[in-house]
Amino acid sequence: MICMTYFDKTDARMLSALSENPRATGVDLASGLGLSRNTVQARMNRWESEGALHPIDHRIPPRNLGRPLLAFVTARVDQHQLGEVTDHLARIAEVIEVFGLAGETDLLIRVVAADTDDLYRIAGLVLGVPGVERTNIGIAMRELIAYRTMPLVSEIAGR
Repeated sequence: MICMTYFDKTDARMLSALSENPRATGVDLASGLGLSRNTVQARMNRWESEGALHPIDHRIPPRNLGRPLLAFVTARVDQHQLGEVTDHLARIAEVIEVFGLAGETDLLIRVVAADTDDLYRIAGLVLGVPGVERTNIGIAMRELIAYRTMPLVSEIAGR
């Protein structure tokens, strides 16, 4: 689902506060930010109904699930089979994200594995998907900048 919600300054202030204290209640946010409880609750309800925030599983590090190895697989696919390829990839538990690309490759597939032997197995599963013509794998050695949006939130909040 593509969310069309754009966060304004008040939303950004609420998101900043939630980032600092993820378990804050609506009452906590309202009193800490000088907002009414109804304003806070209405905005949080809108975020939820419009799918403006990712589900909690986006915050679970795969290493805590026994998959410390991160790799990126690029794939060329038969464009006529893109839907089927995507459906097959979604059934591989270790595939945690897939992006459609423009350019030399068609897909960027983020996978996690227990070790290099496990990665070899997963790469075979990806390559075995009907419609996948060629793959290339890059193993992530170190995360240099973690996924982040708080600098953007802070900018919107005027900080």
